[in-house]
Amino acid sequence: MALKTKIQPRRAATPELLAMVAGRFRALSEPARLSILHALEHGPLTVTELVKQTGLGQGNLSKHLQQLHTAGFLSRTRKGLFVHYALADDDVLALCEIMCGRLEADLTTARAKVTAR
Repeated sequence: MALKTKIQPRRAATPELLAMVAGRFRALSEPARLSILHALEHGPLTVTELVKQTGLGQGNLSKHLQQLHTAGFLSRTRKGLFVHYALADDDVLALCEIMCGRLEADLTTARAKVTAR
């Protein structure tokens, strides 16, 4: 499934902007953090619920949640004794879908090269 994205005018690639973009990508460079983002795809969850869905330990999960929150990918809301984490917006999942599509295309090309021998 091809993801259609709206073409935006290119921004000036200043060193400051590139450093900010690199920081965001660093936050996405850990499979555990990607697992957390996908667990939140259908709505907010508590830490306990995220532990169950991701299989991560609570301490490790909390560290990753903090990094994702600091990077702007997550919002959090306190409800009584519980903190509910949610995606700040769906753009990060769209970014993941773009990369998954790219990987599928690359695998298809690689398979075609291998079977052509």
